[in-house]
Amino acid sequence: MTGVDTGAVRGPTLAARLGIDRSVTIAFGCILLILCGGALYSREFLSPEYLLQQLQVGAFLGIVASGAMMVILLGHIDLSIPWVVTLGAMMATAMVGWGGPAGVWLCIPFGVFCGAVVGVLNGLGVAYLRLPSMIFTLGMNAVVQGLMVLHTGGFAPLDQATEAMHFIAVQRSLFGIPNALFVWALVGAFVIYLLKRTAFGRAVYAVGNRESAAYLSGVNTNRVLIGCFAFSGAMAAFAGVLLAGYSNKAYQNMGDAYLLPAIAAVVLGGTNILGGKGNYLGTIAGVILITLLQSILSVMQMPEAGRQVIYGCVIIAMLLIYGRGAKARS
Repeated sequence: MTGVDTGAVRGPTLAARLGIDRSVTIAFGCILLILCGGALYSREFLSPEYLLQQLQVGAFLGIVASGAMMVILLGHIDLSIPWVVTLGAMMATAMVGWGGPAGVWLCIPFGVFCGAVVGVLNGLGVAYLRLPSMIFTLGMNAVVQGLMVLHTGGFAPLDQATEAMHFIAVQRSLFGIPNALFVWALVGAFVIYLLKRTAFGRAVYAVGNRESAAYLSGVNTNRVLIGCFAFSGAMAAFAGVLLAGYSNKAYQNMGDAYLLPAIAAVVLGGTNILGGKGNYLGTIAGVILITLLQSILSVMQMPEAGRQVIYGCVIIAMLLIYGRGAKARS
């Protein structure tokens, strides 16, 4: 009777048993390293108040990344995020003046609805016109930019955010925790439920792995594409609404700082930028990592151009890693 190579039959690791991806573990490890490095630079870096402040700012990025993740899981990308964020903010604040007394209550859903409309148009272009998502969404970003410049005449809007927008984005209601964190938690819970517990979520992974195979197995791939792009647009606009509440008004180019960080957060969390693989826990880790990295760079007085270089390098590096992995599997 031959001996058994116990090294070859090792049981799954703790992370595997818990369903945690290796990249997620690495992301949380990097978070700990940044926290330790920040603590060495300044004692205030680990204070609860400072961390809550950073998480409050990170919640806006987390909401944008929630929508971006759904599109990336399909193997596509949404480059209309910057001006959809601005669209949501400007339309929400404008509704206050347009809608009279009812505008105060309709402003938030109206801003989100406008973003969802742009998302649906993106989905229609990708699903039915079969145009590359990168090109089509970039074009939609330019269209929305033009519409917003036309709306404002090229000047800063005069409309102000409502008290409800300010309350959700800035105030703290329970245990001193920013309300924006609770909003992000609700969005995250919805995404997790959608991906883990619904047929639509399973279809998202199927389309991301191989759209043609998903179509032949009976999945309505066009509906999945439109749904994910609509969700991405809605979440970008919702983040814009919250940002308007945070700063008390909308302004031009307010979404430009969120495109690369959102994509970087998603891919840093282990979502395959080529589609078909990823989980929301990784996106949470990626958002926290990017937020803390932004904080460190701000303390170091890194210019915005340098930050964009870092985010771009992260995305290119992860694309190379996932691209090599895909070739190795094939």
